[in-house]
Amino acid sequence: MHFTHKTFTLWLSLAANMALAQTLPLPQPAPGLMPQPAQGQRLFAQHCAACHGLDLKGSDRGPPLLHPVYEPSHHSDAAFQAAVRYGSRAHHWKFGDMPPVSGLSADDVVHITAYVRQQQRKVGIR
Repeated sequence: MHFTHKTFTLWLSLAANMALAQTLPLPQPAPGLMPQPAQGQRLFAQHCAACHGLDLKGSDRGPPLLHPVYEPSHHSDAAFQAAVRYGSRAHHWKFGDMPPVSGLSADDVVHITAYVRQQQRKVGIR
């Protein structure tokens, strides 16, 4: 198999990112926290809608969260925690990398995730 320098660099970068991702601690919400989708909706509107759209259908700045690629079996609730805390590399869409979102606690992300999951279920994403 013939690898170019560019291909080798890409694979090396991917492997390093995967190793690093497994060592980063995930934010932990408060024990016994009851997710509140209504609170999540307010937080989503304030911190997420500019990119993901107020209707969760995306915008010219970010992908739709009402899409099967974000179903819980592919992007777990923990993935939302990681993306908010550390940002996320572009891997499904061509919007560029998602930067970390400041000003949100792990509890806030639980509420936002509950809202997103509620809206996903309404359109048949399970």
